[in-house]
Amino acid sequence: MNPLKKKPRSKNISPKVDLPHWMKVRVSFPTEGDALAKVREEVESKKLHTVCESASCPNLNHCWNRRTATYMLSGDICTRRCQYCDVAFGKPNPLDLEEPERVAKSVAELELRHVVLTAVNRDDLKDGGAGHFAETITKIKSYRPSCSIEVLIPDFKAKEESLQILYAAKPNIINHNIETVERLFPTITPQKNYKRSLEVLSHIAKHGFLTKSGLILGLGETEEDVKLCLRDLYDHGVRMLTIGQYLQPGPTHYPVQEFIKPETFELWKEFAYRTGFKTVASGPLVRSSYHAEEYFSE
Repeated sequence: MNPLKKKPRSKNISPKVDLPHWMKVRVSFPTEGDALAKVREEVESKKLHTVCESASCPNLNHCWNRRTATYMLSGDICTRRCQYCDVAFGKPNPLDLEEPERVAKSVAELELRHVVLTAVNRDDLKDGGAGHFAETITKIKSYRPSCSIEVLIPDFKAKEESLQILYAAKPNIINHNIETVERLFPTITPQKNYKRSLEVLSHIAKHGFLTKSGLILGLGETEEDVKLCLRDLYDHGVRMLTIGQYLQPGPTHYPVQEFIKPETFELWKEFAYRTGFKTVASGPLVRSSYHAEEYFSE
């Protein structure tokens, strides 16, 4: 375990909260030869990182049993500390220049049809890690040409040159998560900027890429906050959307303010479609990569 993950984010320790019944999932344990074991073996043998594990995703068992995974590039230590995120914060290690090829070989050996690539924030790098994304995309296209590629990117500080590096590699979908509503940005994710994220999304859309974003609920947002955020996303070119429930990763992270009921997620899905979004995944356990291959094929 990375010792950096033990550093407290605040002095406030939140009491343990019981999950409502709709948030509880059945856990599958890997057995020799099954799909879950195959993906775990592949990831570990090639010394890769997945956001499934690093961000404590509740859908890990479900997705890995489907032999899908979201690869996390550029290490597992982030240069930004967001109050909702379980990824370690600190000074990252140098880039592993062999990682793109290992990821590509893994994608080929697992015979994936659709792969999602994400990364920690690398503000220590001039291009923010865009070149590492691009190299990985290129390698995957070489090893597994039939595989569609989705990238979930940081904001790259909205640098034109970084975005152009990514565009040149031609991923099929570019996702940048807004994460929360504008009013909560200073509290939840103070090293990011709501307007800058919208600027990045608009830039992606204007360059002709399928543009995706995600929002997590339960952080204290109001109905009007969410409506405004969804309209902002649509107005800035986003057409693929995910909406899910925030889960507090640990006692020193930002506490859950509300568990949103499944029927409310359905209402937000209907609102998003009325707003004009083309594909919407909305539910308590939905995450950015949730059934990504299915929504891409719609």
